[in-house]
Amino acid sequence: MSPRRHLHRFLPNRHALFANRWLRPLAPWLDQPAYWAFNRRKVALAVAVGLFSGLMPGPTQMLTAALLALALRINLPVALATTLYTNPFTYLPLYFLAFRYGQLLLGDGHAGTMIVQPEWNNQGVWVWCSEWAAWFGQLGLPLLVGVPALGVTLGVIGYVAVRGLWRLYLLHAWKKRKQERGIDRTRTQ
Repeated sequence: MSPRRHLHRFLPNRHALFANRWLRPLAPWLDQPAYWAFNRRKVALAVAVGLFSGLMPGPTQMLTAALLALALRINLPVALATTLYTNPFTYLPLYFLAFRYGQLLLGDGHAGTMIVQPEWNNQGVWVWCSEWAAWFGQLGLPLLVGVPALGVTLGVIGYVAVRGLWRLYLLHAWKKRKQERGIDRTRTQ
């Protein structure tokens, strides 16, 4: 089964989507062939966009993926589906990895360990808020640098992986087809 047919089995049909009364008003803008195309380049870019957008904060993940997919004219369902790799179980480890990645990119000035968040100790609200601000300030820059850097890194890895795996599948299919044709020719002769 080709990658296209395999993906078509799992992704919704655009005509069925636009038959929904809630999505029908979006049909003139989203019912473009470029947003639903299944080719190696568009699917690989959609995976990269989804991996990048998956690290965006909370509810903006799918919105970011949709806007980037529309701007780049790539496969919309694949970009949206790829953002789902972040969930309540993977979000904190990914952000910790992003924090460490940000520390690595920023160098020695931010190479310290991640400090423990402040606890309430009856010192007053203003003291507690200032401790939280200081805590976030120490996390902020490495996290601010690390999240997009990790997103770009994951996107590049995803793009290369999809292109490579798709290419390997095609080479295998061509080799198999060539062998079948060679066997068929020897039987008929």
